[in-house]
Amino acid sequence: MGCFLVPLTEGVLVSTISKVILKKYTKNDSNLECQLKIDNIKEKISWLKKMLYGGSFLLAIEHIYHGELSFLPPFLTALKEPSQISIMLKEMAINGVAMAVATTLIWALIVGINSLLSKRKKTVTSKEAI
Repeated sequence: MGCFLVPLTEGVLVSTISKVILKKYTKNDSNLECQLKIDNIKEKISWLKKMLYGGSFLLAIEHIYHGELSFLPPFLTALKEPSQISIMLKEMAINGVAMAVATTLIWALIVGINSLLSKRKKTVTSKEAI
């Protein structure tokens, strides 16, 4: 019913925190190497944001299709009946948190694989230069 709100909230938090932190580091460092590292971090964080926002959007579309979301207040149909609110909160706590955690873990796996491949590429390139 409202499980898509959990990854959406995580996406908003990641966007806000990354904007604040990266803005601070971007202003303080004029070193080119540091800027390249910051740009690399920005790119990887943008992957997470795209995954969270995209997944939330698709889940919202699915909930609209199944009639669990409406375009009139209250937007979640579970909020129309007080007995449905506890079911919605339980779904958000179980399914929504599981989806947000799974998305973040998959993102971390992708970042780890990307890091390993880029290190491997650097070592192969440096061996060829010799």
